[in-house]
Amino acid sequence: MSAAAYHRPRSLREALSCMDQTPNARLIAGGTDLLVKQRKERPGVAAPLISLRSVSELRQIDIDGERLRIGSAVPLTDVAASPGLAERFPVLVDSIRVLGSRQIRNVATLGGNLCNASPAADTAPALLTLDATVELVGTDGTRELPLAEFLHGPGQTALMPGEILTAVILDPPPPGAGMAFLRKGRVKMDLAIVSLAVVLSMDGDVCVQARLAAGAVAPVPLRLDAAESILVGSQLDAATIQRAQAAAQAAIAPISDLRSSADYRRRLLGVYVKRGVSAAVHAAGGRS
Repeated sequence: MSAAAYHRPRSLREALSCMDQTPNARLIAGGTDLLVKQRKERPGVAAPLISLRSVSELRQIDIDGERLRIGSAVPLTDVAASPGLAERFPVLVDSIRVLGSRQIRNVATLGGNLCNASPAADTAPALLTLDATVELVGTDGTRELPLAEFLHGPGQTALMPGEILTAVILDPPPPGAGMAFLRKGRVKMDLAIVSLAVVLSMDGDVCVQARLAAGAVAPVPLRLDAAESILVGSQLDAATIQRAQAAAQAAIAPISDLRSSADYRRRLLGVYVKRGVSAAVHAAGGRS
């Protein structure tokens, strides 16, 4: 592979200018998926690279009012270790802790995991259940999008030419919410075969809010809206859970590949809905 031109801007303004001057460049932060992508897309050809690792605006975690703003270039290890994050957003921290190896998490970033747009992205289901918003900045200004609108397909996002994903924004979770994250890989550190994030709020034995999102079972990680509707307003007895399992299984479009068959993914998601709801209810202080 030929040597690539490498740019290392120190500010967001400089990064945007660099992108404008090098329109075919590839943005990197941790760069953990870089070689895999370049070998698939342009074998033997190295695209110009713009590293965001030195852009200070993208490496901060801030609280703006009640909103949490996570810079897109903060290493995942630092996100998971951020004070109070595990208490407020345990589903996100749990999804980070099973992503790759410690060495990968030390350099990989939240923004990179989302911009890579893998159907099996570990953090995406967790962020979907937290109603995450992404902040996108370009020369024409700043815009925010719900994460569900940002992910368009495998390797495809809503990023426009010249835009950078600068932050992931989280509002406070529902009061008293219980959360759970489940993930199955073929071997340790492999991509997920199925993942499921659950956020539930209970009023006694009745579910008053439910958010479920699955990964590796469709072209994009997705919310399981039909299953959520079944759970909300109901006591979470065996019959209700079974209906939610069936709704979740009907909502997905899994594929068969080297890691798993589509049928196994569908069956496993049903199992995970039952386990995830039980774990989230328990975390919320209810009866599992």
